Amino acid sequence: MANTLQSYSDEMAAAIEKAAQSVVTVDARNHVPGSGIVWSADGEILTADHIVQRDENINVTLPDGSTHSATVVGRDAGSDLALLKVAASGLTPAQWSEVKVGNLVFAVGRPDGVMATLGIVSAVGGPVHGRRRHIEAYVQTDVVMLPGFSGGPLVDAGGSVAGINSSALGRDASLALPAGAVKPVVESLKAHGHVKRGFLGVTTQPVRLVPAIAETLKQDTGLMVIGADANGPAAKAGLMQGDVLVGLGDTAIADIGDLQAALGPGTVGKTLKAKFVRGGEVKELNVTVGERE
Repeated sequence: MANTLQSYSDEMAAAIEKAAQSVVTVDARNHVPGSGIVWSADGEILTADHIVQRDENINVTLPDGSTHSATVVGRDAGSDLALLKVAASGLTPAQWSEVKVGNLVFAVGRPDGVMATLGIVSAVGGPVHGRRRHIEAYVQTDVVMLPGFSGGPLVDAGGSVAGINSSALGRDASLALPAGAVKPVVESLKAHGHVKRGFLGVTTQPVRLVPAIAETLKQDTGLMVIGADANGPAAKAGLMQGDVLVGLGDTAIADIGDLQAALGPGTVGKTLKAKFVRGGEVKELNVTVGERE
């Protein structure tokens, strides 16, 4: 039994050691530094947006102990992600993986030396779209987020990164963003410095559909347009106050979360088919998505 426990303990330590090769310290605020993950060998560092509280005098300490000045490539408050760049090469990018409910995981940070806590995956879900949060997927765990862990990795039992931890994403739970939610944001930050999210220029409220239309569309609710910016994409396309939006592109629109998901990164400038109810009939028109300021 002792040998088995020791072997298990050694494997956990090896997983942390492997992950730590891609974990850095990010000093971009006035109190405890945060952590970051090496995104590319040529010095791209991924971290949490909320720990980057200044645009200048940002320092990143690499796993080898060297400290480098960093610049901000881009940041996105909606997903709490920021991409930094340091003048370094030959770094070890994180290896990303997927986890399932019940998997053992570690929260790893380097606020002042490597630190880790152990937990399990309690939920995998998403997307979540609200007034302040826009994430396509999340991993919920019961790991303890110690001070300075934000921006660091959620690590699986093999030492690969299952997500980037953030204490700002959930009040009562530890949440991390998996690769599928991270990669599109990083691509947008590298291309534009921010994430382009879609905009229709409408104010809406959820309403129940009449039974006949609900049965036809296989959904019970839609979003009634109660206001439309005269110069906005929706109004220019022909959507009017009183129309009930029930679909946009390939997404059925039953509530505001569906609409925000349908207007995610990559939709700006695209022409999508809007499906709506007007005068008791389901109609369609094309709308070119604008960019939310």
